[in-house]
Amino acid sequence: MLDVGKWPVFALLPPEELRLIRQACVFGSAANEALYVTVNDEVFALGTNCSGCLGLGDLQSTIEPRRIDVLCGKKIVSLSYGTGPHVVIATADGDVYAWGHNGYSQLGNGTTNHGLTPALVSTNLLSKRVTEVACGSHHTIALTTDGEVYAWGYNNSGQVGSGSTANQPTPRRVSSCLQNKVVVNIACGQLCSMAVLDNGEIYGWGYNCNGQLGLGNNGNQQTPCRIAALQGVNIVQVACGYAHTLALTDEGFVYAWGANSYGQLGTGNKSNQALPTPINTDKERIVEVAACHTSHTSAAKTQSGQVLMWGQCRGQAVASPHLTHFSSTDDVFACFATPAVTWHLLSVDGDDYLTVAQSLKKEFDSPDISDLKFLVDGKCIHVHKALLKIRCEHFRTLLNETDQDAIEIHQFSYLVYRAFLEYLYTDTINLPPEDAIGLLDLATFYRETRLKRLCQETIKRGISEENAITLLSAAVKYEARDLEEFCFKFCVNHLTAVTQTQAFADMDHDLLKNFISKASRYGAFKN
Repeated sequence: MLDVGKWPVFALLPPEELRLIRQACVFGSAANEALYVTVNDEVFALGTNCSGCLGLGDLQSTIEPRRIDVLCGKKIVSLSYGTGPHVVIATADGDVYAWGHNGYSQLGNGTTNHGLTPALVSTNLLSKRVTEVACGSHHTIALTTDGEVYAWGYNNSGQVGSGSTANQPTPRRVSSCLQNKVVVNIACGQLCSMAVLDNGEIYGWGYNCNGQLGLGNNGNQQTPCRIAALQGVNIVQVACGYAHTLALTDEGFVYAWGANSYGQLGTGNKSNQALPTPINTDKERIVEVAACHTSHTSAAKTQSGQVLMWGQCRGQAVASPHLTHFSSTDDVFACFATPAVTWHLLSVDGDDYLTVAQSLKKEFDSPDISDLKFLVDGKCIHVHKALLKIRCEHFRTLLNETDQDAIEIHQFSYLVYRAFLEYLYTDTINLPPEDAIGLLDLATFYRETRLKRLCQETIKRGISEENAITLLSAAVKYEARDLEEFCFKFCVNHLTAVTQTQAFADMDHDLLKNFISKASRYGAFKN
């Protein structure tokens, strides 16, 4: 499941707030601006708010999420951002809203005034339903249900496809050789635009000095031009980096072209390519390519769920696709891109999906499908033999020697034994420090080294003047030397308060004698 907590801008949000997030976007020159949508279709923003890009009606930065009332309930289906920054969204109703930086009319409202709140982009779009939006550094393109492309904003290199280099203040249909064609996918580099047609053809226009249009030359294009080198190849998805382009075919192959000084083309070298070049992905079928116009990072996902990355990764140049341990291309950008923004609108799975770990946790002590129960202090704990064998050497031996479906336990309390079994399902322990002492005894008995370490950490975190002597006594009893030393030092450092507790008054005579002797050697009684 996607974890938005991987993006530092969300680090201060409490877990209960993070759990409500269903869509999110991180943007900005330092990845310190973010928008997110909750399960209730409420939209919130937080961050530094450059040029009013948070849409909150002011220029105030905010570390606490603030609600964007005008967008609540709108159901966002596509979101993109420029480096100004400006932000553009498309809603489920096909409407387009834009806000933020507007020095080049990239908000499409005919002015160059920054937009502090989301405003409907209406000119030429009112009768259209927009399904996808894409932003370059300071221009915007939108795709309609009819397969038409509209563009507006900065146009110094022809990136709005109008046939000139004059900025485009309001949305205008990109026609030329896209007239009568149906576009199904769009993307923008910093200063260029790309479109994929329903017949698998791909077109590019705008800035081309690095060969990012894939036309075999370095001349800018003021109107869309088909990439002839991909004749006969059926393209289904395009993604643009800062000055490079990735395209995915219907057969799962990847082509790359454009700038390559960071190895972002994945060709194994750092030479720019003005023509589409096939990338070697070890014969694995690719189902998604990912890039972002703010970075030189590339990523792809295979049919088997593996994620590859290449290009600029935390400042290093990775010139060939590199296998990662990630489960989504989003994680590549969260952890390795500079800045660590999102390459598209993130969608988080709903509650109908549980990870393996969550599913196991849910089934602990559930009688429905368990095949073994432990009887402790007259109470039942329901578990699964297979999981116990996988997780614990003691149970692997025990359950291979018996086919019982009920086992009685006498040497440990119900509370302690249940906590032990729950640990095998969850990797965590949930006990107060005094009870964790009993679990420490069990961990020693079953030779569970990691559990023993967790118990000692729990006890250390829970020590207080009231329970310090109790914990010290237990540490001595279970021969937990490290813990004994920790508790002893705590008692000496809080000697006056500790000696006034009931636990000190009830202390075992031998333990008391040893404690006083050791404390005096430690210099505790010197005036």
